[in-house]
Amino acid sequence: MIGSAIAQGGKSVYGARLGILMLETRFPRIPGDIGNARTWPFPVLYHVVRGASPERVVRDRANGLLPAFIEGARALVALGADGITSSCGFLSLFQREIAQAVGVPVAISSLMQVPLVERLLPAGKRVGILTISAATLSAEHLDAAGAARDTPIMGTDGGREFSRAILDDEPRLDTAAAERDVLAAGDALLARHADVGAIVLECTNMAPYARALAQHVRRPVFDIVSFLTWFHAGLEPRDFSRSEP
Repeated sequence: MIGSAIAQGGKSVYGARLGILMLETRFPRIPGDIGNARTWPFPVLYHVVRGASPERVVRDRANGLLPAFIEGARALVALGADGITSSCGFLSLFQREIAQAVGVPVAISSLMQVPLVERLLPAGKRVGILTISAATLSAEHLDAAGAARDTPIMGTDGGREFSRAILDDEPRLDTAAAERDVLAAGDALLARHADVGAIVLECTNMAPYARALAQHVRRPVFDIVSFLTWFHAGLEPRDFSRSEP
């Protein structure tokens, strides 16, 4: 499904196209995952950044990969992308450089939602982050996304399936076990930080479990799908002149 660049639809027919910089992976891209084109109600373009493994991007800060991501972003723009994003929240570190290198808007990381969600909440409440790796999500990642350094963070690192399968790039994923890991991380976040009023999912692979998590913790959950749906709406606003009266 994913090659160096794959188009879904055409701008002349379907509107603005979102360019997605993909890590080089083999784990399953289930519905709701950013890498499954059926997740999106609008056309997308994919570009796989060779050498950008989950291990290298998450645990090694994508060391040495910035030129490849910029090259990939430019390739997507050349194919007709109207906006650029990526398949990993840890790439917040590259937001400024990629945005400066291409001539279209860039929303590189789900973490960029954190400051906005924080402002949506009532007094005494704050946003919390669920991540695939709390051990390596640093203050620098938060700074690059505009998020406060004291934002509560909880990872699925201690689970049995989600972090292991994704970071080790396993060819199989037990989705039921992965969902349990995400729900358990949500419980742990709230147990440690009772003032969390909403959750932002750093990891784009957590989006398939966002609904279950929101129902489980009884709080709003914002993920890469909510972020890019908003982002795309700005790239291609709805044409109300064509609506039925």
